[in-house]
Amino acid sequence: MSEIIPVFLGADLNCYNFARAFHEAYGVESYAYGRYPMAPTKYSKIVHFTTVPDMDNEDTMLRILHEFAAQHTGKKLYLFGCTDDYAAMIIRRKAELPEYIAPGPAADLYTTVQKKAEFYEVCDKFGIPYPTTKVLTAPVEASELSAAKLGFAYPIIVKPSSSVDYWKFPFDGMKKVYTAKSPDETAKIVRDIYASGYPDKMILQKMVPGGDDHMRVLTAFSDENGKVRAMCLGHTMVEEHTPHGLGNHAAIVTEDTTALPLVENIRRMLEDCHYTGFSNFDIKVGDDPTDYRVFEINLRQGRSNYYVTGAGYNLAKILVEDRVEHKPLELVVTRNRSLWRVVPQRVAYAYTPKKYHAEMKALIRAGAAKNPLFYGPDKHPTRRLRMTKNALGHFVKFKQYYQKPN
Repeated sequence: MSEIIPVFLGADLNCYNFARAFHEAYGVESYAYGRYPMAPTKYSKIVHFTTVPDMDNEDTMLRILHEFAAQHTGKKLYLFGCTDDYAAMIIRRKAELPEYIAPGPAADLYTTVQKKAEFYEVCDKFGIPYPTTKVLTAPVEASELSAAKLGFAYPIIVKPSSSVDYWKFPFDGMKKVYTAKSPDETAKIVRDIYASGYPDKMILQKMVPGGDDHMRVLTAFSDENGKVRAMCLGHTMVEEHTPHGLGNHAAIVTEDTTALPLVENIRRMLEDCHYTGFSNFDIKVGDDPTDYRVFEINLRQGRSNYYVTGAGYNLAKILVEDRVEHKPLELVVTRNRSLWRVVPQRVAYAYTPKKYHAEMKALIRAGAAKNPLFYGPDKHPTRRLRMTKNALGHFVKFKQYYQKPN
């Protein structure tokens, strides 16, 4: 399979996770482009990164990708976006990139489900529950945001409907997700976001109780005919809590995917929409263990995608078998357990509830635990030093932004 060349837009953990999967399965090196280098891929021997300051410009993207394809004729070129923005650019311009295999939904479907407000409308059709939600289209006075008028109590969650548009308008105090404790605080958050130039809807939601360990992540792959071929459920042990990293997974244990009550509803939704490529769902279970709520869909492989590969289901192999080898794939639903983490073991234990420690330790002893950032064949000494330094930095970040659970 030496003719395979993966190409990524972005240089983050998402990129490295997937590039490692390709290297493990086929021994191939990947190429990546982005506006600036990032620690996971900098100095890597399996990812060749090129800085392009205006890579978020679609004309620049097309030029760079056409030039790359011209230099690698006769190769099987795979193209992936590693952020919402890059994934959206590829989806919008995919018809102009015939040299690449770019798994992902059609542009019209993208506009239907990429934004949270519209995605929730689709969820209604398939019986997929989501948190009780109020949608705003403009700033409102605090008097309009009382618990009585919202229909749910404070504190509440405040977030933009369109993440792609939101990050295009940075401002001081910007966060990925906000928690508001009062109508006045909610009104200010919404006002500040719209003042930045953000043009889309805002989402106000009833808070689903529970800590990080109440979160689940579901990754799915749909073949070129729109049939779901793989689904893998991960149980979040702990997440990051920095302002820009809030909600990013730090440790995950895979679970029996069939145990998720919503899995069949999500499969039906994806197939009815004729979704193709990777999809990634953020889900939370409340105090009632049967009460699952879907937060959003990411129209790409998730940042933590190696949790699937680490569980024994290599995502690169699944993709190649579908798009190149055209194998008739049966639906694979993962059941085995493994541990994925990108923080030191001591951090994972310190900030994960103690009831999970025995299983985490058992998975480590059994060799069923992986930190994707430390990969034997990727031995550049400077990179390993940087990864070690970044890992140690988590001790400081978690102490600053997160209280230890019981």
